[in-house]
Amino acid sequence: MRKAFKRLRTTLVIVLLLAAVLFWVKRPRTPKIRGTEAVAALEKVTLGGIPQWILIRGEDRTAPVLLFLHGGPGMPMMYLAHTFQRRLEDRFVCVQWDQRGAGKSFNHNIPEESLSVEQILADALELIGLLRELFHQERIYLAGHSWGSYLGMLLVHRHPEFFRAFIGIGQVVDEARGQEITERFIREQAIQRNDQEALLELNTQGHAAHEKWLFKFGGALYGKTGYASFIWAGIRAPEYGLFDIRKVAQGSSFSSRHMQYDAIAGPLIDHVTAVRIPVYFFAGRHDFITPSELVAEYFRALEAPRKRVVWFERSAHFPFYSEPERFAREVKSLLGDVPQGTTPHP
Repeated sequence: MRKAFKRLRTTLVIVLLLAAVLFWVKRPRTPKIRGTEAVAALEKVTLGGIPQWILIRGEDRTAPVLLFLHGGPGMPMMYLAHTFQRRLEDRFVCVQWDQRGAGKSFNHNIPEESLSVEQILADALELIGLLRELFHQERIYLAGHSWGSYLGMLLVHRHPEFFRAFIGIGQVVDEARGQEITERFIREQAIQRNDQEALLELNTQGHAAHEKWLFKFGGALYGKTGYASFIWAGIRAPEYGLFDIRKVAQGSSFSSRHMQYDAIAGPLIDHVTAVRIPVYFFAGRHDFITPSELVAEYFRALEAPRKRVVWFERSAHFPFYSEPERFAREVKSLLGDVPQGTTPHP
């Protein structure tokens, strides 16, 4: 009995030591970048009265600023940044921002009533002002993924004077029509595969079943059938500690439940029909979260001084994650495509 107790005590000590080592290793920090002009900072800033986290990385602080707006609402991009962003840091100062209620910026004290599209847009404008002042740049590049593409189009439509160009990744167009296309895709896949469980959940749960089966059938993350690779990416993210990883799911649930859509009434395609800066849609050919056919339709309808769709043939909703090398090349190509010395058309 005494030997068993000693073995148990030894095991507990080893487990605690391993936990302490892992906790130390997973202390949130961002790796340094060599060079006198480099910037690598993980910082908390206050936007709209709420503390929020930003990550700033680049080899040359005089390079153009590229701000990413993550998806969701409440689904951060910062924990995935290490999987794709390093390829951009030689040409841009890349900024990731965990919005109020999302990721590292989530906490239980955030007032639920403060979660609205207009408030997030106000936070974004405050952050953009800080970045313009910090890096002495009149205008920056803006990229938005999914929900972030919805925010991004509203921002560039209202304030083109702050931006050089906009990149819509998994561009939101019309949520109601998108849900119809999503359901049709899942149903067709379920019938082809004779997946009775999928059909049953579609019939009984409706839209609530979409996310699960989009992943199962490849309409969310190309070549994958679940979230496992995202979880592993989060565990490896240097900017996310062990407690931060838990906040990803908490923030997503919190933000989705309480977000108020108070900026426009109806789909984006009906309200933002023209912008005064270049717009680029980066679309995964197999995307059925924000269906690619709607992105193509919006592209044809949108008026802009320059516009282009970049198709990612081996991607669904996350081309920056599925095809990171191609994604980086296409983003860098904008430096030669976007007029650098002009202002938006009046």
